[in-house]
Amino acid sequence: MAVKVYVVFYSTYGHVAKLAEEIKKGAASVEGVEVKIWQVPETLSEEVLGKMGAPPKPDAPIITPQELAEADGILFGFPTRFGMMAAQMKAFFDATGGLWREQSLAGKPAGIFFSTGTQGGGQETTPLTAVTQLTHHGMVFVPVGYTFGAKMFGMDSVQGGSPYGAGTFAGDGSRWPTEVELEHAFHQGKYFAGIAKRLKGGSA
Repeated sequence: MAVKVYVVFYSTYGHVAKLAEEIKKGAASVEGVEVKIWQVPETLSEEVLGKMGAPPKPDAPIITPQELAEADGILFGFPTRFGMMAAQMKAFFDATGGLWREQSLAGKPAGIFFSTGTQGGGQETTPLTAVTQLTHHGMVFVPVGYTFGAKMFGMDSVQGGSPYGAGTFAGDGSRWPTEVELEHAFHQGKYFAGIAKRLKGGSA
């Protein structure tokens, strides 16, 4: 039976969505793993999004909290807001009370990826503060650590990401994930899928 990995994200301007696509590719590269990409509901009106200059949403289907229980492992992606997850993702987690009551997600592996505006804007605090959501659900947090290797230590250019997960810097919105950041995302997806597969009883 295939291992089901869900990539669940929220993206305002498309930066997290770009990482999500690479994470999906990485996870799908592991034999015996099926990957599905989802986005959480938007909480802002079209009028507000228009004033913010936000582009149209990606094609990914909107997930409901109940659908999380179908996955064997879940990777959550979101931009930061003052060093924490965006309100849209928090609102989604707040709607998972029924799953929490039944502990439907307990024991499932979970990972995190993210986007921040600046280098000091939350590449560690954003995933760190998000771990509380996973903990209350009894999920098994799977950080990427330093498994990405030497590129984690690159100093030649600005790069997002941390031991918690893949990441990017959006700057004023005009900066997009670099090649290294996308490679990090692909690696995280592949690494996470391997862990999810082992936890389900297969061999990565």
